[in-house]
Amino acid sequence: MELKTVRDAFDRVTKKQKLCYSKTQEVVDRLSQEIDKALNTIQEAPPTGSSDDEPLHHKSLVADLKKTFKEIAPTKQVEATQKELSGALNKYLKALDKTLNPDINTAYRNVEFDRHALHQVIAGFFYRQGMFDIGDSFISESGEPEPEPDPSATKPFMEMHRILEAMSKRDLGPALKWVASNSDKLKLAKSDLELKLHSLHFLEIAQDKDTKEAISYARKHITAYSDRCFPEIQKLMGSLLWNRNLDKSPYAEFLSPALWTNAAKELTQQYCNLLGESSESPLVVTLAAGSEVLPTFLKYLNLLPEKRKEWQTMEQLLVPVKLPEEYRFHSVFVCPVSKEHSSEDNPPMRMSCGHVISNQTINRMSRNGAKSFKCPYCPTEVDPSQCKQLYF
Repeated sequence: MELKTVRDAFDRVTKKQKLCYSKTQEVVDRLSQEIDKALNTIQEAPPTGSSDDEPLHHKSLVADLKKTFKEIAPTKQVEATQKELSGALNKYLKALDKTLNPDINTAYRNVEFDRHALHQVIAGFFYRQGMFDIGDSFISESGEPEPEPDPSATKPFMEMHRILEAMSKRDLGPALKWVASNSDKLKLAKSDLELKLHSLHFLEIAQDKDTKEAISYARKHITAYSDRCFPEIQKLMGSLLWNRNLDKSPYAEFLSPALWTNAAKELTQQYCNLLGESSESPLVVTLAAGSEVLPTFLKYLNLLPEKRKEWQTMEQLLVPVKLPEEYRFHSVFVCPVSKEHSSEDNPPMRMSCGHVISNQTINRMSRNGAKSFKCPYCPTEVDPSQCKQLYF
C-alpha cells in the first residue's frame, strides 16, 4: 500500500492541527488581555463627582472593547485555520480510504486454477491452525468427490498442536518427549530447540525454590551442550543465586513470556521441517506475498490502463517486483542488460568471457546469431555459437 502517501497526509493534518491550536490560543489570549485591561481601567478609575457618570464611563469602555474585538475578528481568524485543518483532514481520509480500500479489480486476472489443489491448500491451512473439524468440513463441502480418509494428512498436525497446547499451559512434557525422539534430526538441522526447552524446564524447577533439583536437572540434561552454548549455561546457573528475586536481578529476562513464545514458534518450524513441510502455510505465504506486490500492480495499471488487456495474457510481469527474502524460493536470473527475468523461452546464457546475459539479449546484439559481438562488460569478442545455457 502507498503508506508514504498516507504518512505524508497524516503529517499535514498534525501540522495543521498544531497551527490551529496555536492560533486559537493566541486569539483567546489576546481577547483575555483586552478584557483584563478594561477591568483594570474600571477598577483603577478615580471616583467621579456623580454616580450617574459611572455608567457612562463603563459604557464607553465596553464600546471601546467591542471595537477592539471587531478589529481582532477572532471568529474569522479561527475559522480560517479551522478551514485549513478540515481540508487537510479530508485529504487524509481520502488517502486512507484509497490506500486501505483499493479497487483490486483493476489487477484481476482470469487465471485457471487447479481447484483440487486449491482446496487442499485451504484445508491444509485449517489443519495447521488446529482447526481439524473445519478443515474436514471444508473438504466435504467443497463440491469435490468425497476423498478417502487420509490420517497422514492430519495426524502429524494433531500431535504438533497437542504439544503446543501443552506448552501454552506451561507443560513441557510432550515437547521434551518429542525433541528427545528427534534429537539426531534436530542436531543435523543445527537447531538448539532441545536446549531451549530444557532451559525453560530448568527455570520452572528453580522458580519452585528447589535449587538442588534444578542443579541435578541441569547436570543431566543441559551440561551436554556446554561445548557450544557455554555462555547461555553460565547465565542459567547464575540465575540460581537470585531465584527468590529473579524479577529484580540481572537475569530478569528469564521471566519473559517471549521465551515461551519463541520456543513454541521454533518448535512449529522444526516440526514442519521434519515433516518436509514449510513452516508457514502456502496459503499464508501466497496472501502475504500478494499483498506486497498488489499495490505496485494497481498503480501501474491505473497509470497505464492500455496495458490491462496485455495484463490478462502476459507470461512475465510488466514491472519489476522486489519481494523480501522470505518469499523467494527459487533462483531467478535478471538480465543485467535488458532487466528482464529469465524464462524457458529466454534462458540465461554464459558467454566465453564468463559473463551471463539473457538469450534474447544475445540475439539482439548478434543480429540473431549472424555475427560476433562485444561483451557489454569486458572487451572480449563473443561468438554466439559458443554461448552456453545455464540452469539454476
